[in-house]
Amino acid sequence: MIPRYSRPEMVRLWTPEHRYQTWLAVELAAARAMADAALVPRDAVEECARKAGTITAQDAARIDEIEKVTRHDVIAFLTFLEERIGPAARHLHFGMTSSDVLDTSFAILLRDAADLILAGIDRAREAVVKRAVEHKHTPTIGRSHGIHAEPTTFGWKLLVWADELSRARARVERARAVIAHGKLSGAVGTFAHLSPQIEEASLRSLGLVPEPVSTQIVQRDRHAEYFAALALVGASIEKFAVEIRHLQRTEVREAEEPFGKGQKGSSAMPHKRNPILSENLSGLARLLRGYAVSAVEDVALWHERDISHSSVERVIGPDATVTLDFMLHRFAGLMDGLRVYPERMRENLEATRGLVFSQPVLLKLIERGMERQAAYVVVQRNAMKVWDEGKDFKTLLAQDPEVKKLLTPADLDAAFDLDRVLRHVDAVFDRVLPRRP
Repeated sequence: MIPRYSRPEMVRLWTPEHRYQTWLAVELAAARAMADAALVPRDAVEECARKAGTITAQDAARIDEIEKVTRHDVIAFLTFLEERIGPAARHLHFGMTSSDVLDTSFAILLRDAADLILAGIDRAREAVVKRAVEHKHTPTIGRSHGIHAEPTTFGWKLLVWADELSRARARVERARAVIAHGKLSGAVGTFAHLSPQIEEASLRSLGLVPEPVSTQIVQRDRHAEYFAALALVGASIEKFAVEIRHLQRTEVREAEEPFGKGQKGSSAMPHKRNPILSENLSGLARLLRGYAVSAVEDVALWHERDISHSSVERVIGPDATVTLDFMLHRFAGLMDGLRVYPERMRENLEATRGLVFSQPVLLKLIERGMERQAAYVVVQRNAMKVWDEGKDFKTLLAQDPEVKKLLTPADLDAAFDLDRVLRHVDAVFDRVLPRRP
């Protein structure tokens, strides 16, 4: 992912030197478990650990140089270790295949990336919850099909987002557990040269779980689930961003992104304040969905394994995690600085001259004995006059003979009572944000 859409905390995980350091961690964990089983000399393993040290960017460049000759990245890595360590390095990779290192180290990187993403979700949810509580009782119009429906509150709208982010977190937690599986079972997964006990001990020291049964690789449905979970988080962020984009439209203008001092919205039109952050989030979410599709395509490999998945994962591993990490922190900052306009919300709420209370009127007529379809016709007839003639809905109802037969002025007042419509706000907030005792 390009620096423009990256945070250094996540990028650091995917640098060549950190990737090779993770390979080294896998090799050493396996060697120590083999030493415990008396397969390799312990002194040689500790010599390897001591002399290998920390892989630097210069070391990574040397490994890449070797790979130009070997045309095999793991062999290039092992050749580099032989150069650095000396004869003791022959005990590394004993009985192992390349995918033992690659799949296990990839699991470590994806697991650690998931931890950063979980922290990002927490940060985003915290920002949403703060604004939801702030606007818990700020009335606004609820819309369906883009048309005014019934009143809600802006805090309620944001509470929906907070709850969705809780589900997003749960999905990523599950995906983290699913991906945190490694293997040291050899060329076709049969433990021909090592034992399941060595695998278990090695992976335990790395914080991973053994793949219960493997071929040459860890099966890629695990990876597909992981990247699908990331794409779903991105889809939720896009959903929130699209709503902010709608709210910022000139005709609506109920909320808008922060607009900093010195910021410019258009090279041609000095008045413009565009929802560029939200549009950016919508675009990045499309990438995440593409990465998820690529991960699903990796599930079906030839026989027990080919390497068609390898090139895909070299791209989507860093790009998907870096992208989502960036999105979450950008969205959190957007929510922190979101400008909210309660007065404009009230204006829009009242723009249809009371039509948003049509259902309470309908229900009142039904309560008073009118058949539902007949009541619907009466209410709709008056509602259409509001749309077509610009008249006040409550006034029209008060003058309608069929309504006057059944409803008193007090009944109409009750039907048009905004507080009654929003009377359950506190209860629903308590569902999502339980109060501490």
